[in-house]
Amino acid sequence: MFRIGQIYIHNAFAILESDTPLKDVITTLTQNDFVIITGQKTYVIAKDESKLIALGKDFQLVGDWLNEIEWMTSAVTTLEEISEQDEIWSRPVIVREGSDFVGIVTASEWSRYLKEEKAKITSYFQTLAETVNDAVTAVDHEGAVLCWNTAAEGTYKIKREEIIGQKISEHFQTESVYLHRILTEGLPVRGAYHRPNDKTHVLINASPILYDNKIIGGVATEQDITRVVRLNEELDSQASVLVNEKEPFSFLLGGESEIQEAFHVAQKVAYADIPVLLTGEAGSGKEMFAQAIHYGGSKRNGPFVSMNCQTIPPGLFEAELFGYQNTENSSKLEQADNGTLFIEAIDRMPLEFQEKVLDYLENPSFYRVGGDERITTQTRMIASSTQPLEEMVRRGEFNESLYYRLAIITIDLPPLRNRTKDIIELVDQFVEEFSQKYQKEIPNLSQEVMDVFVHYSWPGNVKELRNVIERCIVLLDGGEISLKHLPPTLTEMHGLQEEENVSSDGQIHSGNNEAIMIEEALRKTYGNKSAAANLLGISRGTLYNKIKEYRILV
Repeated sequence: MFRIGQIYIHNAFAILESDTPLKDVITTLTQNDFVIITGQKTYVIAKDESKLIALGKDFQLVGDWLNEIEWMTSAVTTLEEISEQDEIWSRPVIVREGSDFVGIVTASEWSRYLKEEKAKITSYFQTLAETVNDAVTAVDHEGAVLCWNTAAEGTYKIKREEIIGQKISEHFQTESVYLHRILTEGLPVRGAYHRPNDKTHVLINASPILYDNKIIGGVATEQDITRVVRLNEELDSQASVLVNEKEPFSFLLGGESEIQEAFHVAQKVAYADIPVLLTGEAGSGKEMFAQAIHYGGSKRNGPFVSMNCQTIPPGLFEAELFGYQNTENSSKLEQADNGTLFIEAIDRMPLEFQEKVLDYLENPSFYRVGGDERITTQTRMIASSTQPLEEMVRRGEFNESLYYRLAIITIDLPPLRNRTKDIIELVDQFVEEFSQKYQKEIPNLSQEVMDVFVHYSWPGNVKELRNVIERCIVLLDGGEISLKHLPPTLTEMHGLQEEENVSSDGQIHSGNNEAIMIEEALRKTYGNKSAAANLLGISRGTLYNKIKEYRILV
Protein backbone atom coordinates (compact mmCIF):
# COMPACT_ATOMS: atom_id res chain seq x y z
CA MET A 1 0.00 0.00 0.00
CA PHE A 2 1.06 3.62 -0.51
CA ARG A 3 0.50 6.79 1.51
CA ILE A 4 -1.37 9.99 0.62
CA GLY A 5 -1.03 12.52 3.41
CA GLN A 6 -1.37 10.62 6.68
CA ILE A 7 -3.95 8.06 5.42
CA TYR A 8 -2.82 4.68 4.12
CA ILE A 9 -4.67 3.72 0.92
CA HIS A 10 -4.71 0.14 -0.38
CA ASN A 11 -3.87 0.02 -4.07
CA ALA A 12 -3.75 -3.76 -4.54
CA PHE A 13 -7.20 -4.04 -6.06
CA ALA A 14 -8.91 -5.10 -9.27
CA ILE A 15 -12.04 -3.76 -10.92
CA LEU A 16 -14.65 -6.20 -12.23
CA GLU A 17 -18.06 -5.70 -13.86
CA SER A 18 -21.23 -6.83 -12.10
CA ASP A 19 -21.80 -9.59 -14.74
CA THR A 20 -18.55 -11.35 -13.78
CA PRO A 21 -19.07 -15.00 -12.59
CA LEU A 22 -18.37 -15.67 -8.92
CA LYS A 23 -15.59 -18.17 -9.70
CA ASP A 24 -13.66 -15.43 -11.57
CA VAL A 25 -14.09 -13.09 -8.62
CA ILE A 26 -12.55 -15.71 -6.31
CA THR A 27 -9.64 -16.19 -8.69
CA THR A 28 -9.03 -12.43 -8.88
CA LEU A 29 -9.01 -12.16 -5.06
CA THR A 30 -6.10 -14.60 -4.90
CA GLN A 31 -3.98 -12.00 -6.68
CA ASN A 32 -5.38 -8.79 -5.04
CA ASP A 33 -6.33 -7.56 -1.61
CA PHE A 34 -9.65 -6.18 -2.85
CA VAL A 35 -12.05 -6.40 -5.76
CA ILE A 36 -14.27 -3.51 -6.77
CA ILE A 37 -17.54 -4.53 -8.44
CA THR A 38 -19.01 -1.83 -10.69
CA GLY A 39 -22.41 -1.49 -12.28
CA GLN A 40 -25.63 0.10 -11.10
CA LYS A 41 -24.17 -0.26 -7.60
CA THR A 42 -20.56 -0.29 -6.39
CA TYR A 43 -19.29 -2.99 -4.05
CA VAL A 44 -15.96 -3.82 -2.40
CA ILE A 45 -14.97 -7.41 -1.58
CA ALA A 46 -11.88 -8.06 0.55
CA LYS A 47 -9.56 -11.07 0.17
CA ASP A 48 -10.56 -12.45 3.57
CA GLU A 49 -14.22 -12.43 2.39
CA SER A 50 -13.58 -14.87 -0.49
CA LYS A 51 -15.01 -17.75 1.58
CA LEU A 52 -18.36 -15.96 1.61
CA ILE A 53 -18.23 -15.66 -2.19
CA ALA A 54 -17.57 -19.40 -2.41
CA LEU A 55 -21.03 -20.05 -0.92
CA GLY A 56 -22.59 -18.96 -4.19
CA LYS A 57 -22.71 -20.92 -7.47
CA ASP A 58 -19.59 -20.72 -9.64
CA PHE A 59 -21.32 -19.27 -12.70
CA GLN A 60 -23.76 -16.99 -10.86
CA LEU A 61 -23.18 -13.33 -11.75
CA VAL A 62 -21.54 -11.48 -8.89
CA GLY A 63 -23.89 -8.48 -9.19
CA ASP A 64 -26.99 -10.68 -8.89
CA TRP A 65 -25.53 -12.66 -5.99
CA LEU A 66 -24.48 -9.54 -4.01
CA ASN A 67 -27.91 -8.00 -4.56
CA GLU A 68 -29.58 -11.27 -3.52
CA ILE A 69 -27.75 -11.51 -0.18
CA GLU A 70 -28.06 -7.70 0.35
CA TRP A 71 -24.30 -7.09 0.41
CA MET A 72 -23.74 -3.48 1.53
CA THR A 73 -22.46 -1.02 -1.06
CA SER A 74 -19.30 1.05 -0.69
CA ALA A 75 -19.09 4.81 -0.87
CA VAL A 76 -16.98 6.48 -3.56
CA THR A 77 -15.40 9.78 -2.54
CA THR A 78 -12.29 11.93 -2.84
CA LEU A 79 -9.56 12.03 -0.22
CA GLU A 80 -10.40 15.67 0.53
CA GLU A 81 -14.06 14.86 1.23
CA ILE A 82 -13.53 11.64 3.14
CA SER A 83 -13.37 13.31 6.58
CA GLU A 84 -16.71 15.08 6.02
CA GLN A 85 -18.72 11.85 5.70
CA ASP A 86 -19.02 10.00 8.99
CA GLU A 87 -21.75 7.62 7.81
CA ILE A 88 -19.75 5.89 5.04
CA TRP A 89 -17.69 3.46 7.12
CA SER A 90 -20.03 0.44 7.17
CA ARG A 91 -17.90 -0.91 4.26
CA PRO A 92 -14.43 -0.04 2.88
CA VAL A 93 -14.47 3.32 1.06
CA ILE A 94 -13.31 3.73 -2.54
CA VAL A 95 -11.11 6.78 -3.12
CA ARG A 96 -11.25 8.40 -6.55
CA GLU A 97 -9.33 11.11 -8.34
CA GLY A 98 -11.57 12.51 -11.04
CA SER A 99 -13.31 9.49 -12.59
CA ASP A 100 -10.55 7.02 -11.72
CA PHE A 101 -10.44 4.75 -8.68
CA VAL A 102 -7.06 5.13 -6.92
CA GLY A 103 -7.43 3.03 -3.80
CA ILE A 104 -9.45 1.73 -0.88
CA VAL A 105 -9.53 2.90 2.75
CA THR A 106 -10.83 0.53 5.39
CA ALA A 107 -12.70 1.50 8.55
CA SER A 108 -9.85 0.15 10.69
CA GLU A 109 -7.33 2.28 8.79
CA TRP A 110 -9.54 5.36 9.21
CA SER A 111 -9.86 4.65 12.92
CA ARG A 112 -6.06 4.31 13.20
CA TYR A 113 -5.63 7.61 11.37
CA LEU A 114 -8.08 9.43 13.65
CA LYS A 115 -6.36 8.08 16.76
CA GLU A 116 -2.98 9.21 15.43
CA GLU A 117 -4.32 12.67 14.59
CA LYS A 118 -5.91 12.95 18.03
CA ALA A 119 -2.60 12.00 19.64
CA LYS A 120 -0.78 14.63 17.57
CA ILE A 121 -3.27 17.36 18.42
CA THR A 122 -3.04 16.40 22.09
CA SER A 123 0.76 16.63 21.88
CA TYR A 124 0.54 20.05 20.26
CA PHE A 125 -1.84 21.28 22.97
CA GLN A 126 0.24 19.83 25.81
CA THR A 127 3.43 21.34 24.38
CA LEU A 128 1.71 24.72 24.00
CA ALA A 129 0.41 24.50 27.57
CA GLU A 130 3.92 23.79 28.86
CA THR A 131 5.50 26.50 26.71
CA VAL A 132 3.51 29.43 28.14
CA ASN A 133 4.46 30.82 31.54
CA ASP A 134 0.87 31.08 32.75
CA ALA A 135 -1.11 28.39 34.53
CA VAL A 136 -3.26 26.52 31.98
CA THR A 137 -6.37 24.55 32.93
CA ALA A 138 -8.78 22.74 30.61
CA VAL A 139 -11.99 21.02 31.72
CA ASP A 140 -14.75 19.04 30.04
CA HIS A 141 -18.43 20.00 30.10
CA GLU A 142 -18.83 18.52 33.59
CA GLY A 143 -15.84 20.38 35.02
CA ALA A 144 -13.44 17.41 35.08
CA VAL A 145 -9.84 18.54 34.61
CA LEU A 146 -8.25 17.47 31.32
CA CYS A 147 -5.13 19.65 31.35
CA TRP A 148 -3.09 21.02 34.26
CA ASN A 149 0.33 22.32 33.25
CA THR A 150 3.54 22.76 35.25
CA ALA A 151 2.84 26.45 35.85
CA ALA A 152 -0.52 25.51 37.38
CA GLU A 153 1.26 23.06 39.67
CA GLY A 154 3.55 25.87 40.84
CA THR A 155 0.78 28.42 41.26
CA TYR A 156 -1.62 26.22 43.22
CA LYS A 157 0.78 23.65 44.72
CA ILE A 158 -1.37 20.81 43.33
CA LYS A 159 0.37 18.04 41.38
CA ARG A 160 -0.97 17.06 37.98
CA GLU A 161 -1.70 13.49 39.04
CA GLU A 162 -3.74 14.77 41.99
CA ILE A 163 -6.22 16.73 39.87
CA ILE A 164 -6.40 15.29 36.33
CA GLY A 165 -9.74 13.51 35.88
CA GLN A 166 -11.23 15.05 39.02
CA LYS A 167 -13.85 17.78 39.18
CA ILE A 168 -12.14 21.14 39.64
CA SER A 169 -14.71 21.94 42.33
CA GLU A 170 -13.12 19.24 44.50
CA HIS A 171 -10.09 21.52 44.91
CA PHE A 172 -11.64 25.00 44.70
CA GLN A 173 -14.89 26.55 45.86
CA THR A 174 -17.38 26.44 43.00
CA GLU A 175 -18.19 30.16 43.16
CA SER A 176 -14.49 31.05 42.92
CA VAL A 177 -13.82 29.13 39.69
CA TYR A 178 -14.31 31.14 36.51
CA LEU A 179 -14.47 27.96 34.40
CA HIS A 180 -17.78 27.09 36.06
CA ARG A 181 -19.23 30.37 34.79
CA ILE A 182 -17.74 29.69 31.36
CA LEU A 183 -19.47 26.30 31.20
CA THR A 184 -22.77 27.80 32.34
CA GLU A 185 -22.83 31.15 30.53
CA GLY A 186 -20.60 30.46 27.54
CA LEU A 187 -19.07 33.96 27.63
CA PRO A 188 -15.29 34.47 27.39
CA VAL A 189 -13.37 36.36 30.09
CA ARG A 190 -10.40 38.61 29.33
CA GLY A 191 -7.91 40.02 31.84
CA ALA A 192 -10.17 39.55 34.88
CA TYR A 193 -8.72 39.71 38.39
CA HIS A 194 -9.42 36.53 40.29
CA ARG A 195 -8.69 35.03 43.69
CA PRO A 196 -9.18 31.24 43.51
CA ASN A 197 -8.00 30.99 47.13
CA ASP A 198 -6.92 33.29 49.96
CA LYS A 199 -3.22 33.16 49.11
CA THR A 200 -3.29 33.52 45.32
CA HIS A 201 -3.97 36.46 43.01
CA VAL A 202 -4.25 35.88 39.26
CA LEU A 203 -5.32 37.58 36.05
CA ILE A 204 -7.47 35.18 34.09
CA ASN A 205 -8.37 34.69 30.44
CA ALA A 206 -10.94 31.96 29.83
CA SER A 207 -12.98 30.74 26.87
CA PRO A 208 -15.64 28.07 26.33
CA ILE A 209 -14.85 25.23 23.92
CA LEU A 210 -17.70 24.93 21.41
CA TYR A 211 -18.57 21.99 19.18
CA ASP A 212 -21.73 21.81 17.08
CA ASN A 213 -22.97 24.96 18.91
CA LYS A 214 -22.67 23.22 22.27
CA ILE A 215 -20.29 23.93 25.14
CA ILE A 216 -18.16 20.83 25.55
CA GLY A 217 -15.58 22.31 27.93
CA GLY A 218 -13.49 25.34 28.79
CA VAL A 219 -9.88 26.46 28.91
CA ALA A 220 -8.30 29.12 31.11
CA THR A 221 -4.89 30.74 31.40
CA GLU A 222 -4.02 32.41 34.68
CA GLN A 223 -1.13 34.81 35.20
CA ASP A 224 0.11 34.66 38.78
CA ILE A 225 0.35 38.25 40.06
CA THR A 226 0.57 37.37 43.76
CA ARG A 227 4.04 38.89 44.05
CA VAL A 228 2.90 42.06 42.28
CA VAL A 229 -0.04 42.42 44.66
CA ARG A 230 2.14 41.84 47.71
CA LEU A 231 4.69 44.36 46.43
CA ASN A 232 1.92 46.93 46.00
CA GLU A 233 0.74 46.22 49.53
CA GLU A 234 4.28 46.63 50.86
CA LEU A 235 4.71 49.89 48.97
CA ASP A 236 1.41 51.14 50.35
CA SER A 237 2.39 50.21 53.90
CA GLN A 238 5.77 51.90 53.50
CA ALA A 239 4.42 55.08 51.88
CA SER A 240 5.92 58.03 53.73
CA VAL A 241 4.18 61.21 54.80
CA LEU A 242 5.77 64.00 52.76
CA VAL A 243 4.37 66.92 54.76
CA ASN A 244 4.17 67.96 58.39
CA GLU A 245 0.84 66.52 59.58
CA LYS A 246 0.34 69.33 62.11
CA GLU A 247 1.38 72.09 59.71
CA PRO A 248 0.75 70.48 56.31
CA PHE A 249 1.13 73.67 54.28
CA SER A 250 4.46 74.63 55.81
CA PHE A 251 6.40 72.85 53.04
CA LEU A 252 6.13 75.96 50.84
CA LEU A 253 7.72 78.97 52.51
CA GLY A 254 8.18 81.36 49.58
CA GLY A 255 8.17 80.54 45.93
CA GLU A 256 7.22 81.76 42.50
CA SER A 257 3.81 83.27 41.85
CA GLU A 258 2.52 80.18 39.97
CA ILE A 259 3.21 77.79 42.82
CA GLN A 260 1.94 80.31 45.36
CA GLU A 261 -1.36 80.50 43.48
CA ALA A 262 -1.65 76.68 43.50
CA PHE A 263 -0.74 76.73 47.20
CA HIS A 264 -3.52 79.19 48.10
CA VAL A 265 -6.15 77.26 46.12
CA ALA A 266 -5.15 74.05 47.93
CA GLN A 267 -5.53 75.76 51.31
CA LYS A 268 -9.01 77.01 50.39
CA VAL A 269 -10.35 73.66 49.19
CA ALA A 270 -8.84 71.58 52.03
CA TYR A 271 -12.00 71.88 54.15
CA ALA A 272 -14.39 71.53 51.22
CA ASP A 273 -15.28 67.84 50.96
CA ILE A 274 -15.17 67.74 47.15
CA PRO A 275 -12.91 66.01 44.62
CA VAL A 276 -9.70 67.76 43.57
CA LEU A 277 -7.71 67.23 40.37
CA LEU A 278 -3.96 67.88 40.52
CA THR A 279 -2.16 68.24 37.20
CA GLY A 280 1.49 68.65 36.34
CA GLU A 281 4.57 66.80 35.18
CA ALA A 282 5.82 63.68 36.91
CA GLY A 283 7.47 64.52 40.23
CA SER A 284 6.12 68.08 40.39
CA GLY A 285 4.79 67.60 43.93
CA LYS A 286 1.25 66.36 43.34
CA GLU A 287 1.41 63.84 46.18
CA MET A 288 2.73 66.49 48.59
CA PHE A 289 -0.19 68.74 47.68
CA ALA A 290 -2.63 65.83 48.05
CA GLN A 291 -1.30 65.09 51.54
CA ALA A 292 -1.39 68.78 52.45
CA ILE A 293 -5.05 69.02 51.39
CA HIS A 294 -5.85 65.89 53.40
CA TYR A 295 -4.00 66.80 56.61
CA GLY A 296 -5.10 70.42 56.33
CA GLY A 297 -8.79 69.64 55.89
CA SER A 298 -11.84 68.02 57.41
CA LYS A 299 -10.57 64.46 56.77
CA ARG A 300 -7.22 64.97 58.55
CA ASN A 301 -8.03 62.46 61.34
CA GLY A 302 -8.84 59.74 58.79
CA PRO A 303 -6.41 57.69 56.70
CA PHE A 304 -4.60 58.91 53.59
CA VAL A 305 -4.45 56.06 51.05
CA SER A 306 -2.70 56.11 47.68
CA MET A 307 -3.50 54.11 44.55
CA ASN A 308 -1.07 54.45 41.65
CA CYS A 309 -2.69 53.58 38.32
CA GLN A 310 0.70 53.21 36.62
CA THR A 311 1.76 50.26 38.76
CA ILE A 312 -1.48 48.26 38.84
CA PRO A 313 -2.11 45.62 36.13
CA PRO A 314 -5.29 46.50 34.17
CA GLY A 315 -7.18 43.43 35.37
CA LEU A 316 -6.49 44.31 38.99
CA PHE A 317 -8.04 47.81 39.02
CA GLU A 318 -11.55 46.82 39.96
CA ALA A 319 -10.49 44.54 42.82
CA GLU A 320 -7.96 47.12 44.13
CA LEU A 321 -10.50 49.91 44.15
CA PHE A 322 -13.66 48.04 45.18
CA GLY A 323 -12.32 44.87 46.82
CA TYR A 324 -13.13 41.23 46.32
CA GLN A 325 -16.02 39.42 47.97
CA ASN A 326 -15.20 36.88 50.72
CA THR A 327 -11.59 37.96 51.26
CA GLU A 328 -9.80 39.51 54.20
CA ASN A 329 -8.20 42.32 52.17
CA SER A 330 -10.32 45.45 52.08
CA SER A 331 -10.66 47.74 49.09
CA LYS A 332 -8.89 51.08 48.71
CA LEU A 333 -12.21 52.85 49.19
CA GLU A 334 -12.77 50.99 52.45
CA GLN A 335 -9.21 51.57 53.64
CA ALA A 336 -9.72 55.30 53.06
CA ASP A 337 -13.16 55.48 54.71
CA ASN A 338 -13.60 58.84 56.49
CA GLY A 339 -10.28 59.85 54.95
CA THR A 340 -8.80 60.52 51.52
CA LEU A 341 -8.06 58.27 48.54
CA PHE A 342 -5.36 59.72 46.31
CA ILE A 343 -5.58 58.20 42.81
CA GLU A 344 -2.23 58.84 41.15
CA ALA A 345 -2.04 58.98 37.35
CA ILE A 346 -5.77 58.64 36.82
CA ASP A 347 -5.03 59.25 33.14
CA ARG A 348 -3.61 55.69 33.11
CA MET A 349 -6.81 54.15 34.49
CA PRO A 350 -8.53 51.87 31.92
CA LEU A 351 -11.55 53.54 30.37
CA GLU A 352 -13.92 50.72 31.36
CA PHE A 353 -13.37 51.40 35.09
CA GLN A 354 -13.74 55.18 34.92
CA GLU A 355 -17.52 54.87 34.77
CA LYS A 356 -17.47 53.01 38.09
CA VAL A 357 -15.34 55.73 39.69
CA LEU A 358 -17.87 58.29 38.46
CA ASP A 359 -20.69 56.20 39.92
CA TYR A 360 -18.97 56.24 43.31
CA LEU A 361 -18.45 60.01 43.22
CA GLU A 362 -22.13 60.54 42.48
CA ASN A 363 -23.34 57.91 44.93
CA PRO A 364 -20.70 57.04 47.60
CA SER A 365 -21.33 53.30 47.50
CA PHE A 366 -20.10 50.35 45.46
CA TYR A 367 -20.23 46.59 44.98
CA ARG A 368 -17.26 44.38 45.70
CA VAL A 369 -16.16 42.11 42.85
CA GLY A 370 -18.35 39.03 43.07
CA GLY A 371 -20.65 40.64 45.65
CA ASP A 372 -24.26 41.83 45.50
CA GLU A 373 -24.35 44.10 48.56
CA ARG A 374 -23.69 47.84 48.27
CA ILE A 375 -20.90 49.09 50.53
CA THR A 376 -21.08 52.73 51.62
CA THR A 377 -18.00 54.77 52.58
CA GLN A 378 -17.31 58.45 53.19
CA THR A 379 -14.09 58.74 51.21
CA ARG A 380 -12.79 61.94 49.70
CA MET A 381 -11.12 61.53 46.32
CA ILE A 382 -8.10 63.45 45.05
CA ALA A 383 -6.75 62.51 41.63
CA SER A 384 -3.62 63.44 39.71
CA SER A 385 -2.71 63.40 36.05
CA THR A 386 0.44 64.05 34.05
CA GLN A 387 -1.51 64.36 30.79
CA PRO A 388 -4.11 67.01 29.85
CA LEU A 389 -7.38 65.19 30.56
CA GLU A 390 -9.37 67.64 28.45
CA GLU A 391 -7.42 66.56 25.37
CA MET A 392 -7.88 62.89 26.33
CA VAL A 393 -11.65 63.51 26.55
CA ARG A 394 -11.63 64.96 23.03
CA ARG A 395 -9.79 61.88 21.76
CA GLY A 396 -12.26 59.58 23.51
CA GLU A 397 -9.55 58.26 25.86
CA PHE A 398 -11.07 59.57 29.11
CA ASN A 399 -14.63 59.57 30.43
CA GLU A 400 -16.07 63.03 29.83
CA SER A 401 -18.49 62.98 32.78
CA LEU A 402 -15.74 61.83 35.16
CA TYR A 403 -13.46 64.61 33.92
CA TYR A 404 -16.04 67.32 34.63
CA ARG A 405 -16.79 65.76 38.03
CA LEU A 406 -13.09 65.82 38.97
CA ALA A 407 -12.28 69.18 37.37
CA ILE A 408 -14.52 71.25 39.63
CA ILE A 409 -11.28 72.16 41.41
CA THR A 410 -8.17 71.78 39.26
CA ILE A 411 -4.76 72.73 40.62
CA ASP A 412 -1.97 72.86 38.06
CA LEU A 413 1.53 72.54 39.50
CA PRO A 414 4.31 74.22 37.48
CA PRO A 415 7.51 72.24 36.79
CA LEU A 416 10.49 72.88 39.06
CA ARG A 417 12.55 74.30 36.18
CA ASN A 418 10.16 77.28 36.21
CA ARG A 419 10.60 77.74 39.98
CA THR A 420 14.31 78.43 40.42
CA LYS A 421 13.68 80.49 43.56
CA ASP A 422 12.04 77.46 45.19
CA ILE A 423 15.00 75.17 44.60
CA ILE A 424 17.16 76.65 47.39
CA GLU A 425 14.31 76.47 49.92
CA LEU A 426 13.44 72.90 48.91
CA VAL A 427 17.10 71.88 49.14
CA ASP A 428 17.30 73.25 52.70
CA GLN A 429 14.07 71.49 53.63
CA PHE A 430 15.13 68.10 52.23
CA VAL A 431 18.65 68.35 53.69
CA GLU A 432 17.16 68.87 57.14
CA GLU A 433 14.61 66.05 56.64
CA PHE A 434 17.13 63.42 55.58
CA SER A 435 19.81 64.53 58.05
CA GLN A 436 17.33 63.78 60.83
CA LYS A 437 16.24 60.52 59.18
CA TYR A 438 19.83 59.19 58.89
CA GLN A 439 20.97 60.82 62.16
CA LYS A 440 23.65 63.02 60.62
CA GLU A 441 24.62 66.62 61.22
CA ILE A 442 23.13 69.09 58.77
CA PRO A 443 25.87 69.60 56.13
CA ASN A 444 26.86 72.59 54.06
CA LEU A 445 26.56 72.59 50.28
CA SER A 446 29.49 73.67 48.09
CA GLN A 447 28.90 76.55 45.72
CA GLU A 448 29.47 74.21 42.75
CA VAL A 449 26.66 71.95 43.97
CA MET A 450 24.28 74.90 44.40
CA ASP A 451 25.16 76.09 40.89
CA VAL A 452 24.30 72.66 39.49
CA PHE A 453 21.01 72.57 41.44
CA VAL A 454 19.97 76.02 40.24
CA HIS A 455 20.88 75.49 36.58
CA TYR A 456 19.78 71.88 36.21
CA SER A 457 16.36 71.53 34.51
CA TRP A 458 15.01 68.84 36.89
CA PRO A 459 12.94 66.73 34.48
CA GLY A 460 11.82 64.65 37.47
CA ASN A 461 10.85 67.86 39.30
CA VAL A 462 10.49 67.94 43.12
CA LYS A 463 10.60 64.14 43.39
CA GLU A 464 13.93 64.01 41.56
CA LEU A 465 15.37 66.79 43.75
CA ARG A 466 14.22 64.99 46.88
CA ASN A 467 15.81 61.73 45.73
CA VAL A 468 19.08 63.49 44.88
CA ILE A 469 19.27 65.08 48.34
CA GLU A 470 18.58 61.73 50.02
CA ARG A 471 21.39 60.16 47.98
CA CYS A 472 23.78 62.93 49.00
CA ILE A 473 23.00 62.54 52.70
CA VAL A 474 23.38 58.76 52.55
CA LEU A 475 26.77 59.01 50.81
CA LEU A 476 28.03 61.91 52.89
CA ASP A 477 31.05 61.25 55.12
CA GLY A 478 32.21 64.78 55.92
CA GLY A 479 30.44 68.05 56.62
CA GLU A 480 29.92 69.29 53.06
CA ILE A 481 28.05 68.04 50.03
CA SER A 482 30.27 68.29 46.96
CA LEU A 483 30.04 67.28 43.29
CA LYS A 484 31.25 63.74 44.06
CA HIS A 485 28.04 63.10 46.02
CA LEU A 486 25.80 63.96 43.06
CA PRO A 487 24.47 61.30 40.67
CA PRO A 488 26.21 61.00 37.27
CA THR A 489 23.25 62.59 35.46
CA LEU A 490 23.83 65.91 37.24
CA THR A 491 27.63 65.87 37.15
CA GLU A 492 27.65 64.99 33.44
CA MET A 493 25.36 67.91 32.77
CA HIS A 494 27.61 70.16 34.82
CA GLY A 495 30.58 69.20 32.62
CA LEU A 496 28.53 69.50 29.43
CA GLN A 497 27.33 72.93 30.47
CA GLU A 498 30.90 74.20 30.96
CA GLU A 499 31.92 72.72 27.61
CA GLU A 500 28.93 74.02 25.67
CA ASN A 501 29.05 77.50 27.17
CA VAL A 502 32.40 78.23 25.48
CA SER A 503 32.11 78.52 21.70
CA SER A 504 34.83 78.16 19.10
CA ASP A 505 35.41 81.92 19.17
CA GLY A 506 36.03 81.81 22.92
CA GLN A 507 32.81 83.67 23.83
CA ILE A 508 30.55 82.54 26.67
CA HIS A 509 27.01 81.46 25.81
CA SER A 510 24.16 80.57 28.14
CA GLY A 511 23.49 77.23 26.39
CA ASN A 512 20.40 75.09 27.06
CA ASN A 513 20.85 72.51 29.78
CA GLU A 514 17.45 70.94 29.19
CA ALA A 515 18.05 70.40 25.47
CA ILE A 516 21.47 68.91 26.21
CA MET A 517 19.99 66.61 28.83
CA ILE A 518 17.28 65.40 26.41
CA GLU A 519 19.86 64.74 23.71
CA GLU A 520 21.96 62.81 26.22
CA ALA A 521 18.97 60.71 27.30
CA LEU A 522 18.11 59.95 23.67
CA ARG A 523 21.73 58.97 23.03
CA LYS A 524 21.78 56.62 26.01
CA THR A 525 18.53 54.97 24.91
CA TYR A 526 19.52 54.78 21.23
CA GLY A 527 16.69 57.10 20.21
CA ASN A 528 13.95 55.18 22.05
CA LYS A 529 11.64 58.06 23.08
CA SER A 530 9.63 55.97 25.55
CA ALA A 531 12.80 54.82 27.35
CA ALA A 532 14.25 58.34 27.23
CA ALA A 533 11.07 59.78 28.78
CA ASN A 534 11.29 57.21 31.60
CA LEU A 535 14.96 58.06 32.13
CA LEU A 536 14.11 61.76 32.33
CA GLY A 537 11.08 61.20 34.57
CA ILE A 538 8.66 62.89 32.17
CA SER A 539 5.78 61.72 30.01
CA ARG A 540 6.27 60.82 26.36
CA GLY A 541 3.97 63.70 25.37
CA THR A 542 6.17 66.17 27.25
CA LEU A 543 9.29 64.72 25.63
CA TYR A 544 7.80 65.02 22.14
CA ASN A 545 6.92 68.67 22.81
CA LYS A 546 10.45 69.39 24.08
CA ILE A 547 12.04 67.71 21.05
CA LYS A 548 9.89 69.90 18.81
CA GLU A 549 10.55 73.02 20.90
CA TYR A 550 14.34 72.61 20.83
CA ARG A 551 14.37 71.20 17.29
CA ILE A 552 16.33 68.17 18.42
CA LEU A 553 17.27 65.75 15.64
CA VAL A 554 16.38 62.12 16.44
